[in-house]
Amino acid sequence: MIRSAFRFLRTNPLSGQQRMSQSCLAGKVAIVTASTDGIGLAAAEALGKRGAHVVVSSRRQANVDKAVALLQSQSIQVTGTTCNVGNGEDREKLVQMTLDQCGGIDILVSNAAVNPFFGNIMDSTEDVWDKILAVNVKASFLLTKLVVPHMEKRGGGNIVFVSSVAGYQPMQALGPYSVSKTALLGLTRALAPELAHSNIRVNCVAPGIIKTRFSSALWQNEDLLEEFKKQLSIKRLGEPEEIGGVIAFLCSQDASYITGETITVTGGMGSRL
Repeated sequence: MIRSAFRFLRTNPLSGQQRMSQSCLAGKVAIVTASTDGIGLAAAEALGKRGAHVVVSSRRQANVDKAVALLQSQSIQVTGTTCNVGNGEDREKLVQMTLDQCGGIDILVSNAAVNPFFGNIMDSTEDVWDKILAVNVKASFLLTKLVVPHMEKRGGGNIVFVSSVAGYQPMQALGPYSVSKTALLGLTRALAPELAHSNIRVNCVAPGIIKTRFSSALWQNEDLLEEFKKQLSIKRLGEPEEIGGVIAFLCSQDASYITGETITVTGGMGSRL
């Protein structure tokens, strides 16, 4: 009998856990902002593969259509719409469309970010700061305010903000952007205790240097890339899927006792305030 048990384990490793992971978010509805490429698309894919109905968005309809087609080809339940998260009407439209077409909201992944400035922080203008903080910080909070009442109606939910290793270790020439990403660490800590009574968990992910179009200025320069690699324990760039999986974990019951935390996914790059 013992031999039979070992034989089963060898031929069916983690079979039950695999089935659970593939459907652990079944019946959940997840809004993911800026989700037509890079980390946002990887997060939508990871959530969708675990059973969630994902709502993807971007400022351009062509990008939305492409992402929807890609996710549908993987048998993922997906709805798409255009949305500029810096615009209040667009945020409200995104939430209302999700309610109308999906019936509720369980998960918010706030991933949208901009960086219109590259240079000495002392040369940055008020307009630069207004734009960065409006999209990278304010929109995350204001979207949270919009979705929380609907999460409460469903008995709880999960919110994940996407920060950056730059929030811990400001990057030269990316001063205002780095500050905005530090603010998300604080927003996570501030919201978590306020929403815990509603069974809503609030967490954050801080990626390192991930190979995406958004971060291409950091890794397409070979000299700069080599300097970054010196700071890494794992001597390569991260892939978007490696962030998407962590986001999906934080939205699952496997993370049911985690709130107010930031998980750094940096390949070993230093990330301490």
